[in-house]
Amino acid sequence: MIITHEIGSLAKPSWRVKPFRNIPLSEEDLNEAIKWAKRLNIKEEVEEVLDIIRKNLGNPNIGQDEKKKIIFYSSLYATRLLENTGIDLVYDGEQHRSEMYEYPIRQIEGFEFKGHVRSFDNKYYKKASLITKPKLKNTYHTEETKVIKSFAKKKIKIPITGPYTLVDWSFNEYYYNIDLFNVEENERMARKEFLKDMSFIIRQNIEDMINNGADFIQIDEPAATTKKNEIEMFVDTIYQTVVGLQDKAVFSIHICFSDYSLLFPYVEKLQGLITELHFEYANRDSWDMNNRKGYEILKYFKNNNFIVGLGVIDVHTDRVESVELIKSRILYALDIVGDRVYVAPDCGLRTRTWQVAYEKLSNMVEAARCIS
Repeated sequence: MIITHEIGSLAKPSWRVKPFRNIPLSEEDLNEAIKWAKRLNIKEEVEEVLDIIRKNLGNPNIGQDEKKKIIFYSSLYATRLLENTGIDLVYDGEQHRSEMYEYPIRQIEGFEFKGHVRSFDNKYYKKASLITKPKLKNTYHTEETKVIKSFAKKKIKIPITGPYTLVDWSFNEYYYNIDLFNVEENERMARKEFLKDMSFIIRQNIEDMINNGADFIQIDEPAATTKKNEIEMFVDTIYQTVVGLQDKAVFSIHICFSDYSLLFPYVEKLQGLITELHFEYANRDSWDMNNRKGYEILKYFKNNNFIVGLGVIDVHTDRVESVELIKSRILYALDIVGDRVYVAPDCGLRTRTWQVAYEKLSNMVEAARCIS
């Protein structure tokens, strides 16, 4: 059977977002919550949050206890949505988190936020600078792991932002030693020290997640190929993060919208530690049934034993891929790498509505089942 999963993020419902921005809830928010409760057949499970929304219509200042319950129930809604599409590995679409950089950085001592920077399109994130040696405040994905496991009906997969991306997206003040004569070497040494300490912090999180029932962990590394001369450094950082834990959990690395050819052959050092390498393919592919131009990079998987995490859903469009198109993409991959294929969207679906995400994922599952 071809394993299907979702990469991580889903849009947050308006009734999850507004209370944390002190925006009053409206009848429209309530109706949306009721609509999806009925559609997912969970109305009895979520009556408490429906009552909270009703009680707080027009109220911009909801109490902390009720906010915590809102997060819990948005997590339940999102998990049930994914379960209803039929995918094999589920998650809650990051309902517990703000986003993939600021959320973890705020859980680590030593960082100071400097302001907003542009990441892509018109998306911005708050960038921080490391000013003292980093130290983990609290393991920051353990509680969400326990919550999701408490109600998930399927096996779960938890994504975690990897150490290389957290370092690459931060300023590095602490490690920079201006007394060294060779400036270029100084920067490289500072980078390595930063990566070493952050890999230890991510490892602490992973170990605690495993101890609390996480058995499939996705390491998100969108910055992996940002600097061509650091590919080997990226691989070594992942090695330090995961080595010794590979028998306790299944590990996947997710990288999107990159030049994946730069990873090879360096990434092959991670064989035996990392089970799945998930890349984005559909975004660069054709919608023509007979043209699989987006899947040329599969040739790099012929001589290693990684499972190919195959992106078959373009997350940047509301256009829903047909079952036949997705089947074409999967069959093309199977012809090249054999049965070493898991199927998922290119990346998270947070920029799409729940309706579009549901339709895309349902078609993806149907295509995979047709082949299996």
